Amino acid sequence: MKFIDQYRKLPLQAKASFWFLICAFFQKAISSITTPIFTRLLTTAEYGSYSVFNSWLSIASIIISLNLWGGVYMQGMVKFEDERKKLSSSFQGLTLTLVLIWGLVYFFLREFWNERFSLNTLQMTAMLCLIWTTSVFNFWASEQRVNFKYRKLVLVTIAVSILKPSLGIFLVLNCDDKVTARIIGLAAVEMVFYMWCFISQMKAGRKFYSKNYWLYGLSFNIPLLPHYLSMSVLSGADRIMISRIIGESQAGIYSLAYSISLIMTMFNNALFQTVEPWLYKKIKAGAIEDISKIAYLSFGVIASINTVLIMFAPEVVRIFAPQEYYDAIWVIPPVTMSVFFMFTYTFFATFEFYYEKRSYIAFASMGGAVLNIILNAVFIRLFGYYAAGYTTLICYVIYALLHYLFMRHICIRNFEKCQPYDWRVLVLIASTFLSVGFAMTITYEHVIVRYGIIIISFVILIIKRRYVKGIINQFVGMEGNK
Repeated sequence: MKFIDQYRKLPLQAKASFWFLICAFFQKAISSITTPIFTRLLTTAEYGSYSVFNSWLSIASIIISLNLWGGVYMQGMVKFEDERKKLSSSFQGLTLTLVLIWGLVYFFLREFWNERFSLNTLQMTAMLCLIWTTSVFNFWASEQRVNFKYRKLVLVTIAVSILKPSLGIFLVLNCDDKVTARIIGLAAVEMVFYMWCFISQMKAGRKFYSKNYWLYGLSFNIPLLPHYLSMSVLSGADRIMISRIIGESQAGIYSLAYSISLIMTMFNNALFQTVEPWLYKKIKAGAIEDISKIAYLSFGVIASINTVLIMFAPEVVRIFAPQEYYDAIWVIPPVTMSVFFMFTYTFFATFEFYYEKRSYIAFASMGGAVLNIILNAVFIRLFGYYAAGYTTLICYVIYALLHYLFMRHICIRNFEKCQPYDWRVLVLIASTFLSVGFAMTITYEHVIVRYGIIIISFVILIIKRRYVKGIINQFVGMEGNK
């Protein structure tokens, strides 16, 4: 009862943030819980084929939808605060128009595209549907977050999160083409539930076409297309290349490791979705000195959470998949470390998005993607699919570094050389995390040593919990008084 009373006294913003976090965790948790089921229903080759489909989906989604639901939409919600409903409905209209145009391009040249993607017509059609429905939901969900409306978002998230794997399991068990069945299950659920989101925003805004908003969205995001596309290539090209160079079974094993590692992105996304509007407001107000106290603690939390996954990677793989997937343990550490740098770069790139430095964003993204493809092409052939995890880590480290340097340049020009972060603190957090992560990887074949380190670490943490809390409080206070 005490907890309920305290919850009721919370301001709307705090309640909304809490439920947004719950939504993100629940969505990822259901996906994680059902992964062991699908790895046992699908062979490694089938799981690899499904993972390659998802890689192509992420790439095609950017080209077709232009990622209009991303940074430009959130920025538009802040810039055009009085006309949010019109902005939302017109962006929905623009996205649907783009999907229909590309749909025609596909259907007139079906055989050509099917051969290039190594997918059949039903899978490609489902891909187009998923691109549209996912964009629809992201527009609607972002509007709910900005307006702190969490009830409907929670209900839709729970329903979709449960029904997607449920229908997928049913279809996979009852169909010969299990990969297509899994894909159709996703598309069917999203079409049914997200259609309501589209209708809701269209009715509220009553603006399918707006010359001003369409031009705003296109002019902002088309130059960013290399950035978004490069990001997708950076996260998905490795699975496609492993499938083409070595085989679909190896792509399946690597994909499992990648999927397990990306479980940690639920913390990334939940934290950043909560902080992102606040970051934009701080930049707009010129109060960038307030950012570090939240950023450093966020980096520390994400590093700690990812370290726990690295510690228990062998056990996690055994839970998630049968024995033929076990080699995935060697890929989890570098990809999990990459997740940390995926998170840190967002705190730097926000400055680039706010000041519309699209050339900076595109350069960093394209550089990371091109480097990833080159490294994969060389090292996958030399060392197998294990190498893809380490090339991913190297590229994300460089990617985060480039965004940090561009952010510093922006701050020098716009904030009288005031900087939101101390580079020494960032290096300390990152180097400590990497050192611990690689050290734990060495212990995978020495179970007693690994568990000894884990037990000692947790005992020290429990004994020193007040000391650690005091340091954090002192640090936050120090940063806040700068």
